[in-house]
Amino acid sequence: MSGNNILLDSNIIIYISQRKVNISDIFFDNAKYYISIITYMELLSYNFINKKEEIFILEILSSFEILNINISIANSVIKLKKSRKIKLPDAIIAATAIEYKLILITNDKQLLTIKDLKTKHIKF
Repeated sequence: MSGNNILLDSNIIIYISQRKVNISDIFFDNAKYYISIITYMELLSYNFINKKEEIFILEILSSFEILNINISIANSVIKLKKSRKIKLPDAIIAATAIEYKLILITNDKQLLTIKDLKTKHIKF
C-alpha cells in the first residue's frame, strides 16, 4: 500500500489505542494519513478506558491532517444517506474519502459496499 493517501476511520484509531489492531497493518512507508473532522470529534468525545489511552489518542491526532466538510462532501453525504441506511458520521467519513480520492481504512463492513469508495478492511 506504499505511496497511497489514506483516511483512517475512527474505529481504527480506537482499536490501535486499545492494541486490538497492529500498527504495522495500518501504517505504511510513503503513505500520507488523514482523518475527517468527524473522526476528530468522535475521538475527542470518546469515553476512554483510562487516561493513558486518552493521552495516546491526543498524541496520535497531531500526526494527521484533518479534512473539513465542504459543500461537495455535503452533497455526497446527502446522496449516500438517500441511497442506503448509513449513520451520518459514517456517511461523512465515506464521502470525505471519496471526495479526496483516499483509501479508507476501516473495520466497518457496511462501508465496504459503497460505490467509488476505496477501502481496506481491517479485521480483528
